[in-house]
Amino acid sequence: MPCVPVRGRDLVRTRQSLPRPGPCHRHGDRRPVRLLPVSDDLPSVIAATAGELAPGHLRTWCRVLRAADRPSRSVEAALLEARPGYALGGVARRLVTAWRRSGATGEAIALALEAAGAVSCEHAAHRSTVVASGPLSDAVPVRLTSQVALEVIREATTSLLIVSFAAHGVTEIVTELTATADRGVHVDLVFETSVTAGGTLDGPGAAAAFQSLHGRESVRFWHWPQARRPALGRSRAALHAKLIAADERTALLGSANLTDRALKENLEIGVVLREPAAVRSLVRHFRSLMRPGPGPLEPLG
Repeated sequence: MPCVPVRGRDLVRTRQSLPRPGPCHRHGDRRPVRLLPVSDDLPSVIAATAGELAPGHLRTWCRVLRAADRPSRSVEAALLEARPGYALGGVARRLVTAWRRSGATGEAIALALEAAGAVSCEHAAHRSTVVASGPLSDAVPVRLTSQVALEVIREATTSLLIVSFAAHGVTEIVTELTATADRGVHVDLVFETSVTAGGTLDGPGAAAAFQSLHGRESVRFWHWPQARRPALGRSRAALHAKLIAADERTALLGSANLTDRALKENLEIGVVLREPAAVRSLVRHFRSLMRPGPGPLEPLG
């Protein structure tokens, strides 16, 4: 059976009341049915909004829209307050503006957004999302690195790989990793070590931030021993990669270390990969570096 694409304006019109039966007219003398006008840009705005919101965020916005009688600045504010901590001011403003021009009900907008979200989720497995820390702009909606890092960790069901140059603070990350290990996920943590331990970090190694996870059966710490690093004149190569990968399906790859400042305040950029083939290649690259014998990475402690 062929698939017929569903447009946003069609979804909006499904929520409009059908005309009541009127008096009989002669054939060819029927009055035209007048439908509520739908803004030309509303379908595209709804589709774009669905693509920019995480599933949980989209459901929250739909609840707000259903409770709204009409578009207004207070509705725009309610959308942002429903899930704070995201740079989505421009997205909320565009949605409310397009809604205002359409004359549709909040219930209709919510239904259309849910339908667009369902379609968006079907394509999410092959879509990348930009994430950022520090200064943000409404002109280009992006997800916050700190929130996405937690989401990727929560997605892990069997295995989780985390690689970082530096790490300190990040209490939320440590708490989430503890919960992940408690539910039986195998966690590999690959961190740079201090200068005194053969690495390139001044002060303690990055693994110190995750001291509470040491000794757990499902958690392994890895390092790059000095003897296996190439010499670069008077210095040595650094373990400088930053990666969080869940189940070889989803990965956060970017510039941010696992520090509070990098995840929230520094100007950092990254991308969430939801292409299983690409994520699998990243994870298996590190797995090959962990192989006993030829692999340069070794278990720590």
